[in-house]
Amino acid sequence: MFKGSIVAIVTPFKNGKLDEEKLNQLVEFQISRGTLGILPCGTTGESPTLSMAEHERVIEIAIDAAKRRVSVIAGTGSNSTQEAIELSAHAQKAGADAVLLVSPYYNKPTQQGLYLHFKAVAQSVKIPVILYNILSRTGVNIEPQTIARLAGDCKNIIGVKEASGSLEQMSQIKALCPENFALISGDDALTLPLLAIGGIGVISVVANIVPRDVADMIEAYTERDIKKAQKLHYRLLPLVKAMFIETNPIPVKTAMGLMGLCQPDLRLPLCAMSAQNLEKLKKALKDYALI
Repeated sequence: MFKGSIVAIVTPFKNGKLDEEKLNQLVEFQISRGTLGILPCGTTGESPTLSMAEHERVIEIAIDAAKRRVSVIAGTGSNSTQEAIELSAHAQKAGADAVLLVSPYYNKPTQQGLYLHFKAVAQSVKIPVILYNILSRTGVNIEPQTIARLAGDCKNIIGVKEASGSLEQMSQIKALCPENFALISGDDALTLPLLAIGGIGVISVVANIVPRDVADMIEAYTERDIKKAQKLHYRLLPLVKAMFIETNPIPVKTAMGLMGLCQPDLRLPLCAMSAQNLEKLKKALKDYALI
């Protein structure tokens, strides 16, 4: 069910409010270009700045727009276990295919605390749960042993979005977890290497602007056309690097504005790019023939 290119879709704003029409259009844009999954309310969707009502509405729109043509994995993580439970219950009721749970951030739980947090949320819903491990954002790493423990004890915890940056850690997760446990890249630059160690795809930032190329790279690898996959990987790499010259999703949303895909509006504390980095971004987009 969960494989290939899954886009961590941006949340479009207009005049400070959610742009519902544009979000519908962006989902359609993705599906028409080979994306196999939509992830609303992730990091790229600026979930920390959404109100509870907005968070729920974004998930509802993504589900309605997808019309069961692709999977919808709702971002429902929180540093509050109870809030994560409430968001996950809503996503299940709205018709999401799965939920993505980021590690609790700022409060820095122990490994036992992480285990109890994810277990509590997983037990509150029946749909699949995917963990999201991103130390650079949360301040705490979900150790491979903890992931394996959760995979063994909670049957609906079926995978992890790995954004630790460590292929060694990803390999340990693959070795420790059940064979069908989904290892998903959380870093566009590591998607191809992750596929080589048994990963099934990516939850992608850069797919917001080049969905077809990300989808084609994974498909090429799956069909054992390694040379084509490598060619797409190396073509994408400078663009991927440009997506992170400032905090995500500042560059990707700015790029989407330059490409006419949506307004580049961000919510504070995120703000417009520096002039110097904007020029770097424009160069990367021009080199890729996107503007």
